Amino acid sequence: MTHPGAPTKAPQREAAAEPIPLSSPDVGPVEEEYLLQAFRSGWIAPVGPDLAAFEAELAAKTGVEHAVALSSGTAALHLALLGVGVKPGDRVVTGTMTFAATANAIVYCSATPVFIDCTPDGNMDPDHLERQLDVASRAGSLPAAIVPVDLLGRPADYSRILPVAQRYGVPVVVDAAESLGSFYGEAPVGSMGRVSAVSFNGNKIMTTSGGGALLTDDADLASYARYLSTQARQPVRHYEHTEVGYNYRLSNLLAALGRAQLLRLEEMIERRRRVRARYEGLIRDVAGVELFGAENPHRDNAWLSAILIDPQSAGFEAEQLGAWLAQHQVETRPLWKPMHLQPAFGGYPCLSGHTAERLFATGLALPSGSAMTEAQLSRVLSVMEQFLCG
Repeated sequence: MTHPGAPTKAPQREAAAEPIPLSSPDVGPVEEEYLLQAFRSGWIAPVGPDLAAFEAELAAKTGVEHAVALSSGTAALHLALLGVGVKPGDRVVTGTMTFAATANAIVYCSATPVFIDCTPDGNMDPDHLERQLDVASRAGSLPAAIVPVDLLGRPADYSRILPVAQRYGVPVVVDAAESLGSFYGEAPVGSMGRVSAVSFNGNKIMTTSGGGALLTDDADLASYARYLSTQARQPVRHYEHTEVGYNYRLSNLLAALGRAQLLRLEEMIERRRRVRARYEGLIRDVAGVELFGAENPHRDNAWLSAILIDPQSAGFEAEQLGAWLAQHQVETRPLWKPMHLQPAFGGYPCLSGHTAERLFATGLALPSGSAMTEAQLSRVLSVMEQFLCG
């Protein structure tokens, strides 16, 4: 399908044009200062004062009692699931519209992921969840946990998910990998459910290079996560282990980087929101193109801005716009390929998936990073405008 308004021939790309990434790390003098202070303090080993301080500051920022800083968001999800009692043979319900890490963490526990469809904003469909729990309850096989995912930083519908989970007595483990800094009503993300997991990967809203954290009000769960994350060592002088543990602790140096990023979190979120507003202005009058997730009413962190393209109305497909932008050194990416379509997870049960499949086919994530310069954003908008309005 050819978009009738798109240029028929790509203009010559400037040789000096640098690639514009989807979401690159946003670091500068503050991060450098914190890292150097930690380095010069001599606390190079994994644990140290910056790690303890980062955990306290992160807990305060997200409105929880305990934060456990870990090597990745996936590690945080894994320990969260173990912490709520997920064991081999259990079933864990999660959305099919997510990144593989969500499903991976479930499989790490030797449990079975059960995928359910999403609402049009990409988050877990509470109606499908309720039906799944009702069927499972009647069969006497309730899941061991529910894992909603805050897609692209937008909180799931916790006003419906949490009461349903409570009614059936199933703990909620929130995959908030993408949503640090977002709010559900007045409550900060990270304070939903029994436990949450956030990510500090290099492309996230804030970064520790690599890393993540487990967030909870449950002191016992936090203590168990710390214990498992340090190889499950017993508190004796020699090395004693009564169960299998993991090497999941975040290092003191990376925690120092996280402390600096946490200071700048609101600033970085605001810049991403301004980027999203510019995209919204560009597509406002373009038939068949809309901002993804605009119907989600909560204050999100605008981690990734994405658009949905209806090929029947727009006259072109998301893949065509993505290819055009790639020609001009602008990175884009489809929305997550649903887990039930992934070869690694296709054999697991899935309750519907049609909405997720539609979002995967029509969605396109655009450069959204807070480190993006005005010149870079203007270039992206100009290239998009050539395609959409040319």
